[in-house]
Amino acid sequence: MIFVTDKGRMANNIFQYGHLYAWGREHGRKTMSMRFAYKYHHFHICHTPYHHFLTYVLAKYAAKWGLIPTVNFTDINSDYQQEQELMLKHRHILATGWCVRFPELFLKYKEEIKELFAFDEVVKAPVDQKLKPYQGHLKLGVHIRRGDYATWCRGRYFYNDQQYLHAIQEFIRLHPDEEIDIFMCGNDPKLDKAFYQKHLGDKIHFPEGTPDEDFYLLSACDYLIGAPSTFTLVASMYKDTPLYWIIDPQKSIDDKDFETFDILFRKFDDYFIP
Repeated sequence: MIFVTDKGRMANNIFQYGHLYAWGREHGRKTMSMRFAYKYHHFHICHTPYHHFLTYVLAKYAAKWGLIPTVNFTDINSDYQQEQELMLKHRHILATGWCVRFPELFLKYKEEIKELFAFDEVVKAPVDQKLKPYQGHLKLGVHIRRGDYATWCRGRYFYNDQQYLHAIQEFIRLHPDEEIDIFMCGNDPKLDKAFYQKHLGDKIHFPEGTPDEDFYLLSACDYLIGAPSTFTLVASMYKDTPLYWIIDPQKSIDDKDFETFDILFRKFDDYFIP
């Protein structure tokens, strides 16, 4: 059993675990996500074998006390050959580290990964109810990412409201004949909703759901816009939703600037290596 653990948030954990799950499937090894055994509860994987608190505790302390070895994926440029040999050699092992990458295997087993991280009905029901009045409309999901982005990588992807608005208005310009509804979520508790309402009127909606509800809502939209992050990337995975990552906040956007998961996934690290 490969016990997969790391810090970070929900989408980061799905992204990391997906790589190791795919590697395990390719090599006949079972895997278990420790984060989805105790921290997150509303995905299909949480109800599969070994995904419960007891397994989490046993694996955590077995690694801490040296009863099982640990492999660390901490170098983005590593070929992971030594780590792979250790995972094949040991019956039980803890795998940690954000830099694990097996992209082609991830894509090979993507449908299985999507099934593992299917949303429970308790998440889907309230979101589906919110979206019900807008059936037949073009739904744009916008993720406002701030928080740690203010300082991470010198604020590289920290955008103000005017810059997000520009991207939204560019999208509207590309779809002049469509009835558009915009669903905005994010991690800024002081979001200036009045600013967006002033410029977008009744097109803009603020669902104000839990993080997993926001995640499901984005996955249910027809298009996505946001700063580069795993939150929008993984949300786009479920339906191969066209996603535009804001790199140049002043750019005039074209249809070709929206890319699907498989394309962005393959060049993910290009956006995050300084």
